[in-house]
Amino acid sequence: MSLPYISIVIPVHNEQEVLESLYKRLIPVMDNMGKPFEILLINDGSKDKTEEMLNEIRLRRPHQIRIIHFNGNYGQHMAIMAGLERVRGEIIVTMDADLQNPPEDIPKLVAKMEEGHDVVGGYRQDRQDRFWRKFLSKSHNIIRAKITPRIPMKDEGCMLRAYRRNIVDVMVASGECSTFIPALALTFAHNPAEVGVSHEARQEGTTSYNLYKLIRYNFDLITGFSLVPLQVFTLIGILVSAASGLLVFYMFMRRIIIGPEAEGLFTLFAILFFLAGLILLGLGILGEYIGRIYQEVLKRPRFVIKSELNPLSENTSHSQQETLTHDA
Repeated sequence: MSLPYISIVIPVHNEQEVLESLYKRLIPVMDNMGKPFEILLINDGSKDKTEEMLNEIRLRRPHQIRIIHFNGNYGQHMAIMAGLERVRGEIIVTMDADLQNPPEDIPKLVAKMEEGHDVVGGYRQDRQDRFWRKFLSKSHNIIRAKITPRIPMKDEGCMLRAYRRNIVDVMVASGECSTFIPALALTFAHNPAEVGVSHEARQEGTTSYNLYKLIRYNFDLITGFSLVPLQVFTLIGILVSAASGLLVFYMFMRRIIIGPEAEGLFTLFAILFFLAGLILLGLGILGEYIGRIYQEVLKRPRFVIKSELNPLSENTSHSQQETLTHDA
């Protein structure tokens, strides 16, 4: 069996309503490209009928579709990482299963890669999301660009991206317990590029991202690739300490010259609450970084695979179809 030229990696979580449409749109696109390909679908602990549907879909193209079933929900980026560890293609494309980024744009990314780029990111044109999501995404893109100027991304939330095999190998070798894959790839790239891709409103199923998950996702990106939050807070701490020292000196001199008074009691309380809030904010930022160090020190498996339906196991004796655990 010849090696594929293109590998498609798709994380899947509770997408039973979308899988059939995904298959019917993705397969014709790949067939029409006329290049050897493989598709890796990673089931990230789905609770609906996703597992059964993936197994059935694989039977339609057993030598081109590979399935990985996690035994729990480990997150989108860990699902993608599991796929990246197993790809065989020279060009690797990642995309979401919800079809909001149409698979018909895959040839555009591949063509850009063949111009000599090692990472090609997509940015969504004419986004069809709700206003609050577009607002949060735009705001965070601006902040992230200021905090991580060495990671050029117009649209960090677009997962329709392409990577050269050598970039994928370096990402896999990094072994990070928690990471943001597009940013990680750009830290290793020497000739990245971006292309505009279409964006569609979700037609079937429901999104797995709520406001809390979006916030967590942004924390992972910022704390994983920049020390700016710590540095900014250190600077704020210096400025507040200096201002507090001046205030203490002023209150001390006022007491000597004018004498004790009670009129400024509430002002002092306001200052105290402000400083207490600032301290809590600093502890939260520090906790994010300490938490990442804690996860790395534990050295626990990043994910556990319940089963793997891999066409390689049908052709090589040393491959196993059932992989119970994976130690990253």
